[in-house]
Amino acid sequence: MSNTHALLRMLADGRFHSGVALGDALGVSRATVWNDLQTLKNMGIDAYAVPGKGYRLPAPFEMLAAEDILETLSSPARAALKRLDVHLELPSTNAYLVEHAQRGAPGGWACLAETQSAGRGRRGRSWVSPLGGNIYLSVLWRFNSGAAVVGGLSLALGVAVAEALHGAAVPGVGLKWPNDVVWQGRKLAGVLVEMAGESSGPCYVVAGIGVNVAMAADAALGIDQPWVDMVSITGVAPARNHLAGTVLQHVLLALQAFEREGFANFLPRWRAHDAYAGKPAVLHLPQHTLRGSVAGIDAQGALLFAHDGVTRAYASGELSLREAS
Repeated sequence: MSNTHALLRMLADGRFHSGVALGDALGVSRATVWNDLQTLKNMGIDAYAVPGKGYRLPAPFEMLAAEDILETLSSPARAALKRLDVHLELPSTNAYLVEHAQRGAPGGWACLAETQSAGRGRRGRSWVSPLGGNIYLSVLWRFNSGAAVVGGLSLALGVAVAEALHGAAVPGVGLKWPNDVVWQGRKLAGVLVEMAGESSGPCYVVAGIGVNVAMAADAALGIDQPWVDMVSITGVAPARNHLAGTVLQHVLLALQAFEREGFANFLPRWRAHDAYAGKPAVLHLPQHTLRGSVAGIDAQGALLFAHDGVTRAYASGELSLREAS
């Protein structure tokens, strides 16, 4: 754990801590404490100082801790988890695990970060990742049956995240093809699956999950679509470690189930959460745009879209679905 990470953990209680006490606890000089406070400020966490009292954050917040997350996992989920890392900052949790996967890291490795400097979404979009408010989780998993049979995995993981949030007392959660978790038409969470390997042999996937928990409005200025966070829906900030553990457990068990059974077990559950079925929508293709209506998904997870009286299946790729205005 870096000095900056350790410093933030000390300040997370929202109480005053003197520079001397912080330096003594961390084994560093007051100058180093000051530099680390500037680093936190650059990351969006601005501690303020009061002469004679020390430093404190504007409000306490719950930092992610591996030991607390592990306590929320069931025995089957803990057996599936081989390693859990919690970082203060990464460019991207997905990129972190992709790099380790390329070096032969085992499946079942999970990674979380308090913030991402280059978080990634689908179609090359950035994932806005302010510090300390949301969940940024990635899981590395290895399959022996080949990349050709991993179709539908992102939809299966969308089901897992939707069910995890429903279990976390978020009502009315729905799914938008191919990998968004939505609430009343606004994005609440997303899934990004990256894979590499042989088409009929060993391959790996890195599944990234982002959940909007408590997103400050000024931090979300770069989001180009309607969004919502859990606090706006429920009015209560959830315990972040318990939430992270709940999402991680659902994802791990979904990966195991998908490896055994494929997408078939997830198909009726996805359809039960389909927020767009039967609705007028716009489908943006690489070369043109279609206006029509969503007719659900097929058995392989492809989008069924009705246009000019004809319903066709569209596989995930450079496509974007939007509800019609």
